Amino acid sequence: MTITLGVHRSNPSLYYLSRLDYLEEELAKVGESGRFHHYSDGTRTGALLADGTIDLGGTGSTPPITAQAAGYDLVYTAVSAPRPDHGALLVRADGPVRTVTDLKGATVVLGVGSWQTHLLAKALHRAGLSYRDDLTAERPVGTEAERLRDGEIAGWVAQGAELVRALREGQVRVLIRTSEVITDRSVFFARRDFATERPEVVGAVTAALHRADRWVAEHLDEAAALAAADRGGEIADHREALSRLPWRLEAVGAAFIAEQQEAADIFHAVGFIDRPVRQADAHLPELAAAVAAALEGN
Repeated sequence: MTITLGVHRSNPSLYYLSRLDYLEEELAKVGESGRFHHYSDGTRTGALLADGTIDLGGTGSTPPITAQAAGYDLVYTAVSAPRPDHGALLVRADGPVRTVTDLKGATVVLGVGSWQTHLLAKALHRAGLSYRDDLTAERPVGTEAERLRDGEIAGWVAQGAELVRALREGQVRVLIRTSEVITDRSVFFARRDFATERPEVVGAVTAALHRADRWVAEHLDEAAALAAADRGGEIADHREALSRLPWRLEAVGAAFIAEQQEAADIFHAVGFIDRPVRQADAHLPELAAAVAAALEGN
């Protein structure tokens, strides 16, 4: 059997794993081989799992919740440590937006359906506003920094090297740091049947991800050069962004499930998902031993 992992640019662990040999090495220990399926939109991960295109994928916090709401039967396999400096909601430095409530009626650019939706929806909810009713959410087109500085948009949820570059170039400021609202973890998940039948494969994939994370942490210059060559931008900006990530995986636990449930409840309340979902249903305790062994053994 060949195990297929989904890869898109927004998940750094999978992105770097696809450029290393660790997946094949770890899967060989359980008698399997591996391959990568590359795609551009992480919000498609649930659908790709459901139709069998991939066996395991990774995103931020929002896509697995929307996938469950769409009826896809998935389970969490592992999560990253919190990423407090991964992203931020930026506003114009000399603009009128001073607090979250000032975003009412405004336009904010973000990755709709990504972890950025979780960040903005929860921040608005705390302020007594609604993601659905109180602002206009637009998807990025590549000119967000300029539009923000020119006053065309009120806010922009930026991440990674784009965030580093925007702050370096100036005229913008952070309205909300990610860590002030959500933990912003990378989240890895699989089809329930796959995870239930092959926990040792889930463990092998987790071990490969763990090794890839460690490689990046120990080779920031090389990792930054790879990202810059692939995505453009300054190597220094990519290196700074990579240095802000924890590069550490954790087993799925009660705290993470509670975080996800809070997000799911907010999404349902504002109409971002059309039915309630129970995050405990996506927790498979039987995976704990395989995942723990993978994280301890490499």
